Amino acid sequence: MSDQDYNSGSTVDSGVSQLYDRSMEEALIGAVLIAPVTFLDVSSILQADDFYYRSHQWIWQAFTSLYSSDPTFDLLTVKQQLEAHGHLEEIGGVEFLASLTNQAPSSLHAEAYARNINALATRRRLLTAANEVAKLAYRKDINVDTVIDQAEQSIFGVSQERYKHDLVPIKTIAGDYLDSLSEMSLQTGAVSGLETGLKSVDKVLDGLQKSDFIIVAGRPGQGKTGFLIGIAKHVGLQLKRNVALFSLEMSSEQLLQRLLAQATDIDSQKLRSARLSAEEMNRSVNALDMLSDANIYIDDTPAITPLQMRTKCRRLQMEYGLDLVIVDYLQLMSAEVKTDNRVQEVSYISRYLKVLARELKVPVVAAAQLSRSVESRPDRRPILSDLRESGSLEQDADIVMFINQPNSEESSPLHTIARLEVAKHRNGPTDPGIELIFQKRLAMFRDQYYGAVPD
Repeated sequence: MSDQDYNSGSTVDSGVSQLYDRSMEEALIGAVLIAPVTFLDVSSILQADDFYYRSHQWIWQAFTSLYSSDPTFDLLTVKQQLEAHGHLEEIGGVEFLASLTNQAPSSLHAEAYARNINALATRRRLLTAANEVAKLAYRKDINVDTVIDQAEQSIFGVSQERYKHDLVPIKTIAGDYLDSLSEMSLQTGAVSGLETGLKSVDKVLDGLQKSDFIIVAGRPGQGKTGFLIGIAKHVGLQLKRNVALFSLEMSSEQLLQRLLAQATDIDSQKLRSARLSAEEMNRSVNALDMLSDANIYIDDTPAITPLQMRTKCRRLQMEYGLDLVIVDYLQLMSAEVKTDNRVQEVSYISRYLKVLARELKVPVVAAAQLSRSVESRPDRRPILSDLRESGSLEQDADIVMFINQPNSEESSPLHTIARLEVAKHRNGPTDPGIELIFQKRLAMFRDQYYGAVPD
């Protein structure tokens, strides 16, 4: 076999030191030929395309095919497998195969060989990605945000390549699910997803589930922002999980003011004017110290695009971890590709947020506005078709919830009874109206029932 017998799909600059090791690849193949049982230990670490030499890829593919039917394959069966695919002579015949057994000092080091080969393959892929990024940087015909996103995808794809999804037998999934089911059964009263801080809501949703795209919709002034802030505060402060909060309607200072009002029980108007008593000032200082330690990351970029949001979320996930994404609110986002059709633009944003939830494996909760048609009904009860500007919102969302305060004019000046309706729930029950107390001065929701949530 010549030194030119390499994987043509790999891009390795001749000016760069060798990002491959022929002797190590041969030693690993030799180790498996000596003790085929070692293939089981290294097959999860290494794929055929991790080998630099094409002939080594063919041999590894032969190992993979044989192992599924006969874990005790040997030199003869490997020879037959290669011969059946027309690769035996190309690799150098049976003599070359036999020589490989002499390249491995022992099969004991097979796992170490596999990890080193995989690391070299990753470096080659990084070099290829870097070359692609360099080419993209010169493309002046592509929007710079698109260039950045594609560049990040190229680099991120290298990382994902090491942990790529494959077809998984249902037996494996069933085993993992049984383990999680057993674990949850031991946690009396616990929900399977992220708690919202509202027991009556958690009872219906079983918490916020990973990969779910959740829409919280309502007319202006119904408390959508307060509802989302309450969830962010509970998840970031009480649960100590990482929350990315994208505020397109309010500045980060205004958002902090809302959080402070909910944390201190001080009227938001008093905080806005800074007319506080000494006791209230002390409460505010203590609450700010507490909020400073919360794992809440705020971005108040106006008219943020899905690509920008995705970039920021992926970076946060890689650096600190990410458990929840909150968007306030969806219709204020803008798409990268401008169009005169706002419906198409909102549809694009909606699909992207669903993909973001799936990709990051976290719940994405987004506020949305309802059309004025709600006001024309006697009971002012929202329906799914009231979601403004796009029918794709109800299609893409896993959960759609409506916030409504039907009797707000007749209620106490301090609080009102709000109805939270779960109008769509892809994986669970809907609910015509979860009753919550809305505290106006704090823009905060509380459970109507402070003890056990009634059945």
